[in-house]
Amino acid sequence: MQRMLGKSQLPISAMGLGCWAIGGPFWSGENAVGWGQIDDQESIKAVQGALSLGISFFDTADVYGGGHSEEVLGQALRDYPRDSFVLATKFSNTFDAEKKQITGNDASPAYIRRACDASLERLQTDYIDLYQFHNGGYDKDRAVEVRETLEELVVAGKIRYYGWSTDDPERAAIFAQGPHCTAIQHQLNVFNNAAAMVELCESLQLASINRGPLAMGLLSGKYSAASELPTDDVRGQQAPAWMRFFQDGKPLPEWLGKLDAVRDILQTDGRTLVQGALAWIWGRSDSTIPIPGFKTVQQVEENAKAMEFGPLAQSEMKEIERILSGM
Repeated sequence: MQRMLGKSQLPISAMGLGCWAIGGPFWSGENAVGWGQIDDQESIKAVQGALSLGISFFDTADVYGGGHSEEVLGQALRDYPRDSFVLATKFSNTFDAEKKQITGNDASPAYIRRACDASLERLQTDYIDLYQFHNGGYDKDRAVEVRETLEELVVAGKIRYYGWSTDDPERAAIFAQGPHCTAIQHQLNVFNNAAAMVELCESLQLASINRGPLAMGLLSGKYSAASELPTDDVRGQQAPAWMRFFQDGKPLPEWLGKLDAVRDILQTDGRTLVQGALAWIWGRSDSTIPIPGFKTVQQVEENAKAMEFGPLAQSEMKEIERILSGM
């Protein structure tokens, strides 16, 4: 199952893997912004297994684990033909790699160039297929300078295309004016249909790359009202404003109720909940490319199998919309 990476017409798997979790723990001050402890060898096996299962798209960021996610991904892919996978990473968060601490944000042209070179080294590659701006609320007037710097990196051969990780359609439209902007990364899942952003991506021929496709894990069905996540997990503390589904390490009852209401529809035709949630995203638009996270080989295998089922039927999509709109 394949889709196109926006107007680039670069074919990629209809689903990618989000590599935030495999960076391991890292921090913003005293707040955890990783997903807890990880096993690098398991991560490498999972990435390599994904390739064998037809997943060719891998999304990370330089800040995940203070560079560790990029390093693990580079190690996993270094012996594979470069044209057999598509690499996406992000920039603008500054960080102390040794202390695993976010230290600030920088979108100056000089910093973008340094960050790109550092990512290329960690990823063990000569070019990045999709380079994404990792500051969703950046000043709109100054965003043009960022876009122009990215165009220069295209000319230099260091990146092929670029995009913006933002949930704001107005900001996305600014980047879309650049000839090599081909994707916008934004939140999309059963509980958040992102109507304006999906419409923008469709109208401008941009790939809609979907973070949070499993609602930070809620749509996996693994969590109940009694669940409590550890403090080194981004969900296991006082949640940041964008964390809608968990608070203080517990899933919010409101969302558990919504999940119960649509559970049976998502599991049609023998799908697991995870596979149903991914099928919903494909049913939403031909432009969507979900990037579920993972820590284990087993999670990757379950994710990949969703491509065998394909999208939900439109009748199922409409029934989910009817149920949720009434809650």
